[in-house]
Amino acid sequence: MQLDGPLLLAGAGNMGHAMLAGWLQGGLEPGRIVVQDPAPQPHIQQELKARGIQIHPEVAAMPEPPAVLLLAVKPQVIDQVLPQLAKLVGSATVVVSIAAGRQIAGLAAYLPEGTAVVRAMPNTPASVGRGITVAVGNTRVTAGQRDVCDRLLRAVGEVAWVDDEGLIDAVTAVSGSGPAYVFYLAECLEEAGVAAGLGPALARQLARATVAGAGELLHRSVLDSATLRRNVTSPGGTTAAALEVLTADSGGLPELMRKAVAAAARRSRELAK
Repeated sequence: MQLDGPLLLAGAGNMGHAMLAGWLQGGLEPGRIVVQDPAPQPHIQQELKARGIQIHPEVAAMPEPPAVLLLAVKPQVIDQVLPQLAKLVGSATVVVSIAAGRQIAGLAAYLPEGTAVVRAMPNTPASVGRGITVAVGNTRVTAGQRDVCDRLLRAVGEVAWVDDEGLIDAVTAVSGSGPAYVFYLAECLEEAGVAAGLGPALARQLARATVAGAGELLHRSVLDSATLRRNVTSPGGTTAAALEVLTADSGGLPELMRKAVAAAARRSRELAK
């Protein structure tokens, strides 16, 4: 993984650190990485120092403009840190933001005119290299810059690009918030197992292994989810009996999921700036 200049990572929290680990595993030279974070967790700070990665508690001057500035800070501090970081941006820098809810126009307002900006929405499975990120760039992003961003984002999972930034609210509702829905499914399955007479420990083991295993099967299979579902559903069997409840026209899982995704997308629009 080669860049035409340094990579400046602003924010070494959970997501920033996950991306950094992916970059290093992908072969990005540690000496080309600069991290800016006022208070990284001690184990992250030790790891960065051990790898020879520069880390600064405050925005520090760089010998050359970064090829990529990746904003992995919390959305609520963007207005404080971006004006300072903007001083380091060069004409060839692409700014990539993974700050939820912060729109490209709002970010660009702090940056030099004509700056290439990419807004990306990763999700938490990125921490184990199995995330998915959806990205959208402004008109200033060149084909080369998009390729660089794609490779950097792909270090922690799959990547999809959209042309309409308005779709990011729906993306947030499906994949950004989606892991919480899956975790809640495991939680509910565990509780249902206990209600059916299983001991709590066994119910938890079964629920976790089933959700994780089904997810891995879905990941590896060339079949779509509907086909995989049908393949394990014998007519008149136990799975079919359960699915009659889950697929009910009123109050079933399809209706609940549509309402849940719509609520998350609506909140994403409310929070966007």
